[in-house]
Amino acid sequence: MPNNSTKIAHFAAVAAILLLGMATSAKGDDLSKELARARAATAKYHDVTRAEAEGYQFDSCHESEACHWFNWDLYDETFDPERPEALLYVHTPNDGWRLVAVEYIVFGDTDPAPPAPEGFSGEADAPNGDEYGWRYFTEGYRDWELTTWIWLHNPNGMFAMENPRLGHEEE
Repeated sequence: MPNNSTKIAHFAAVAAILLLGMATSAKGDDLSKELARARAATAKYHDVTRAEAEGYQFDSCHESEACHWFNWDLYDETFDPERPEALLYVHTPNDGWRLVAVEYIVFGDTDPAPPAPEGFSGEADAPNGDEYGWRYFTEGYRDWELTTWIWLHNPNGMFAMENPRLGHEEE
């Protein structure tokens, strides 16, 4: 029969596992809420003319990254899920545009790179090379960039730089 110290140790271990699970679940819930806020704030930009009226300007297209509209007035040193610096669109067969993702850009004009921005809750958007999560100096600019595929599923992940579905998305 286990003694009291064994029972206490077992109870403490179970409690720690439960608390860790609750903390992990809370971070996941926070991430889901933040992504929902990002979707709610950018839903109006499904109409590209609305995006342009609010300061987003066409810049360029990249094969597996979509076409970028930037709002230069939003460039700063902060991350706000409801105010992405760029909107990513794909061209549709009816000669229109479909919003597929947003991109957050945070100035970091130093070499070596400053720490990555806090970004979304949890570690899902943590830097992981040049293809996933926050990326520094990937397009010739000394800034942190985070592509977030909130309007088109990306099999490579929510925070992957490129989406292999581009050119194959369902209309």
